[in-house]
Order: sequence, then C-alpha cells, then structure tokens
Amino acid sequence: MGVDMKKVIVSCVLLLFCRQAAVSQVADPPASKGSKISGAVFDYLTMAGEHTAADFRPLTQRERNSIYLRSLINPVWYLKGAVSGAVDLKNHKPQEWEQGASGYGKRVANIMGQYVIQRGVTFGLSSLLHEDNRYFGSGKKGFWRRPGYALSSSILARHDNGKQYPSVSLVAGFATGAFVSRSWQPPSTSSAGDGAVSFGISMGFNTLATVVKEFLPDMLRPLTKGKQPAKP
Repeated sequence: MGVDMKKVIVSCVLLLFCRQAAVSQVADPPASKGSKISGAVFDYLTMAGEHTAADFRPLTQRERNSIYLRSLINPVWYLKGAVSGAVDLKNHKPQEWEQGASGYGKRVANIMGQYVIQRGVTFGLSSLLHEDNRYFGSGKKGFWRRPGYALSSSILARHDNGKQYPSVSLVAGFATGAFVSRSWQPPSTSSAGDGAVSFGISMGFNTLATVVKEFLPDMLRPLTKGKQPAKP
C-alpha cells in the first residue's frame, strides 16, 4: 500500500475516532429518532432542511463551521462509503487493488478521502466567497414547476444578498476531489482523463440530486411528524 493511501486511511480512521467528541460540540438539541434521521440526510445532501428560498438568511461563519463539521461526522457519509466500497470490491475496481478486507479498506478509504477533499475545498472557498451551497426548496406548488427550479439551482449558490450565482466553491470542490484522488490511485485509474470522468460523474449526480432534494422533505415529513429540523 502506497504512502499516500496510508495517509488517507489514517485520516479516515481519525475521523471515526473523533466522531463522538465532535458530536458533543455540534449536535442539535434532543429530537425524535425520525427528526435525527431526516436531519442527517439533509446535512449529507447539503440541504436547508424543509426551508424554502423565502426563508434564506446569510450564514455566520460559526454556522458555516458547524455545517462543515457535521458533514464530516455524518453517519450517512460513512454508510455510503461502506456501500460504495463494497460495490467497487465486487466490480474489482481498481483492478490493481486486491480482494478481501485489505482491498475493501483501500476502496472505502479512497471514496472517503475524495469526499474529505471535496468538502474541505468547498468549505474554504464558500467561506471566502460568501457562497451558500445549501439547497432551499422552491416553495412552489404543482409538480411540474418544481423540477425546473431544482435543475437550475444545481450549480448555483446564494450570496449574502440572497441572489444566486454560479458556485465557484462547489465546482472547485468536486474538481479538486476528482483530480487529487488520482495521486494515490493505481495506474488504471490515475490519469487526468480518469479524473475528468470522475468529475463529470460527480457533477452529473449532483444535478440529478437537486431534483431529489426538492421533493425529499415531502417524502420524509411523516418521519418528523411536522417538526422542522433546527437551523444550523
């Protein structure tokens, strides 16, 4: 296992050990189990809960820090990393990495390492540029009006004035994660072309995810029993 890959795995392990300590600092007040589940999903997807565009207000830096920390300790992230690692193991991707527990660990660390880089770059640039990448629901009525709003918001971020502009931090985060992760990957997936493909797939999934985000609060509302997740 290369030195860079070992560093990625060590970083992910440290995040797992630090999770409980971080939770005590950024956790919301006690809530129902359903609210906790929906809150974790909203946080992972960078959503403003059930709030719509009309509810927008600029984030303070403290709120930004809290959102960022929650993204690193989110159980949905760990679950996705575990499942994605299992899929890559089954598909023997990358082919140079062995099967078994060791190969599975490399694949999970690769996925989680890319996520850490992407979130870190997005957090740093969004703080500097005052970009808010949270998804706010359209607040519109009627099924067909909502997907259009969602798709148009997929690469936009709100600034302190409430207006949406192309999100530099979002695009830079995905690009950096896609290309920097090539540095620890084996030859079959380490080229610039592979990085470009990974970036394109990430952006494509992000675009499709915005449509899900628009309707997700409606689908999860039965779990929260009418209670909105607390604002960050």
